[in-house]
Amino acid sequence: MLLAVALALLLGQAISAVIIYRAEVARADNSIAHTLAFRLIGAQAFDARRDAMRGMRGRGTRRSMGLVSANVSPRTSQDRMRGNLQERLAQVLSEQGIAFTALDVFERPLADDPPAQNFLRRRFGASPPPDRSQVIVAAMRPAGASHWIVARDLPPARTGRFVRLLLLQTVLTYIVLVGAIALLLRRITGPLKALTGRVEDFSRDPAMSADARVQPAGPTDTRRLIIAHNRMEQRIGALLDEKNVMLGAIGHDLKTPLAALRVRIESVEDEDERARMAATIEDIVRTLDDILSLARVGRPSDPLETTELSALVVSVVEEFEDMGDPVELGETQRIVLPLRATWLRRALRNLIGNAVRYAGGADVSVERRGNRAIVRVMDRGPGIPDGQISAMMEPFARGDPSRNRGTGGAGLGLTLARAIAEQHGGTLILANRDADDGGATGLCAELSLPV
Repeated sequence: MLLAVALALLLGQAISAVIIYRAEVARADNSIAHTLAFRLIGAQAFDARRDAMRGMRGRGTRRSMGLVSANVSPRTSQDRMRGNLQERLAQVLSEQGIAFTALDVFERPLADDPPAQNFLRRRFGASPPPDRSQVIVAAMRPAGASHWIVARDLPPARTGRFVRLLLLQTVLTYIVLVGAIALLLRRITGPLKALTGRVEDFSRDPAMSADARVQPAGPTDTRRLIIAHNRMEQRIGALLDEKNVMLGAIGHDLKTPLAALRVRIESVEDEDERARMAATIEDIVRTLDDILSLARVGRPSDPLETTELSALVVSVVEEFEDMGDPVELGETQRIVLPLRATWLRRALRNLIGNAVRYAGGADVSVERRGNRAIVRVMDRGPGIPDGQISAMMEPFARGDPSRNRGTGGAGLGLTLARAIAEQHGGTLILANRDADDGGATGLCAELSLPV
């Protein structure tokens, strides 16, 4: 906004400068035209009086600064015509009732005009002022006369006063207007910047302390916006707290009877039937844990801790290796960043577990790309059709239509992993492998976290 105002002021000053300059030129031309008209009219009246008294026409007699009579116009091919000044002088002469048959107004260097030099030498001494380098010459042939009356005038001295005044005006305008607007914008944008930072932080971590809320400041509208946001944030926090209490109650009320069922099935004599019942209970418990974790991921209770990411990934891979699963650790880089280690382990277990369950194995690597830490989990399975990849990130979506825990579970693993990545300000991207991955087929899950 400051740049737009500065450019608008610059444009306005440019237009104003052009208008003022043209007005100054017009004023100077008008002054010169009146001076030349005064001298020409005076010379013509003098000639008329002298002819009446002496009955003769004088030529070549000096009157004032270069005011002479001549048989021909003194204009040469090197002189520069002053069309606008000539039109103005003709208008002034016509208004005064002076009839003429020809009129020339031109400008020439002072060094090429001896009459003007002689006049300035008599007036100023040995040399004329250095700022007077041009002379304006007006030659008029009166109506009915064969001679020309020639008058001269010096244009106004060209000094830097006009430019200095314009620059001073521009500087003062910028100081007053741009300075006032800058103070006003700072009063508005300062609280808005703080509010934007608070919104960004709250979107990443709704569990932030209420003490970090932005205090109302700035103009009335900005203060009202901040107050409204603080109320909304307080209500969202209350709703999330209420949700956590409700989820805790649901988890307790469901897990208690499930634990009782787990004890009661021990009295079932059929071992196969008892195993199926235990597996069903375990499936319900795991699904319940996934649902509760997904609901709580947006409002974690544990703080961020500085963690070495590759070491955390190695520990998760070792868990699968200890269970005999075909999981291989590829290249890793040492990257230290703030994490919630418990949640990130859960996300990595879900990604690696999906690769093992659906594709028979996983290759895990860690690398850094600019300011992002990348954990890649790749498999060599059949992959996922491109049109279904985005749908696989939604809750309860699975490539296998069954809901059996042995073939994939409830379909919350990828959703939970994506939610955990977003909790850390990162992303989870699924893509089918291409030739860049050694020509192998399969799926690549890329967990990207900001460093």
